[in-house]
Amino acid sequence: MMIAQDAPEDDMRHKDKMRKRKAAQDREVASKTIEKGLLIVHTGRGKGKSTAAFGLLLRALGHGLRVGVVQFIKGAWTSGERKVLEARFADLVAWHTMGEGFTWETQDRARDIAAAEAAWAKAKALMNDATIKLVVLDELNIALRYDYLPVESVVETLTQRRPDLHVIVTGRNAPPALIAAADLVTEMTQVKHHFDAGVKAQAGIEF
Repeated sequence: MMIAQDAPEDDMRHKDKMRKRKAAQDREVASKTIEKGLLIVHTGRGKGKSTAAFGLLLRALGHGLRVGVVQFIKGAWTSGERKVLEARFADLVAWHTMGEGFTWETQDRARDIAAAEAAWAKAKALMNDATIKLVVLDELNIALRYDYLPVESVVETLTQRRPDLHVIVTGRNAPPALIAAADLVTEMTQVKHHFDAGVKAQAGIEF
């Protein structure tokens, strides 16, 4: 069986196209000169918001940066991320799971508000620690959605953080004020979910 070969003119056209694309890309990259701490928001109904945040956290660790995590809602499960990061990078990771579970589990609004306030206090402490370069505020959007914390005050604190600090906020239903203040917003869109087919949460995938 013979395999079709690209004609010489096709190869030349491809090389010319890629050369022009590289030149344009190089110009685009060279035009970006600002270096700053970013406020990043992962929201939407789709799975993977926290997972993506922890991927960025791992990338920061790869550069030797010290990082912090505050989990506002999750509390009942010990995640694989926490296990490995605390075991392998104990000197670089400050991890604080402050939540007591989702609101339908606690069924106690006053208790949920108290937990959120304690988590926010811890978050502000991490953000004020000059040795920490990236902070993940996991499920903060949930706490804001249920009015456990005042949106205006939280957004003000995030926008007034020190200039070199990266902050990643996760959770569904990010409030408009937070989206407006953020440098990068990604909305995870659910196309299909295995839960709908009766598949339970599994170690290594959901936690």
